[in-house]
Amino acid sequence: MKLLKNSHAINKYYKMFYFFSDVHLGLYSRKENLEREDLLLRFLKAIEKDCETLIIVGDLFDYWFEYKFVVPKYFYRVLTVLKELRLKGIKIEYLMGNHDFGHKTFFREELDIIVHKKDIQRQFGNKKFYITHGDGKNYRDTGYKILKKILRNPFAQWLYGLLHPDIGIGLATKSSKKSRKYTAKKQWGEGDGFEDFAKKQFSNGYDIVIVGHRHKATFKQFPNGTFIDLGSWLGENPTFASFDGNEIQLRSVKEFLEQNP
Repeated sequence: MKLLKNSHAINKYYKMFYFFSDVHLGLYSRKENLEREDLLLRFLKAIEKDCETLIIVGDLFDYWFEYKFVVPKYFYRVLTVLKELRLKGIKIEYLMGNHDFGHKTFFREELDIIVHKKDIQRQFGNKKFYITHGDGKNYRDTGYKILKKILRNPFAQWLYGLLHPDIGIGLATKSSKKSRKYTAKKQWGEGDGFEDFAKKQFSNGYDIVIVGHRHKATFKQFPNGTFIDLGSWLGENPTFASFDGNEIQLRSVKEFLEQNP
């Protein structure tokens, strides 16, 4: 399925802004993860030539918890490429998702990547963006909102950090997989709150609202703004968004890589 959503080609003379979310590296078997990781690495190398800003809108990892001297080892290839992009002057911002909330200082100090715990607002080109991972935006997420406060509490994270890394990361992996099964059973209907949330931001003056979390690739134009759900990388057709300073598109990763080998 072709996912280009505007009527003309991207202006090649603009520096580009890219957005993706919900890759969930670490979920499923190691073999399946390597295939998804390889696809992500190809994508990151492909955008290198024209990317001004890359925004990762949460859940790049299916789990993330860092210790003072330890980070999850299976993610080193992705971490290395992200560092290379920063060294080439590409700005990268990272919004915490509901799975990768255990960030402390590693991304900021070692990769020079800004990590945000909350939603962000940006002006790119001639458009105002509201960007959120989306967890907690569902009308039925009351229980999760309480859990989120507990999991992100500094004292709770300090206690968790007392565990041996093998135990701590192992527990994070298991709990993340349970969370994924719970989320997969949810019914993300039109009344889930996401579009209502977007409409509120449009009334506040934002032109484009970008979310992740639902794993439901969506491009919907309203009279006063554009709503985009970035989808996920767990299915056969992972998606991302690109902005050329004027127009926003929701696009297929695989089609993009075919056009940018």
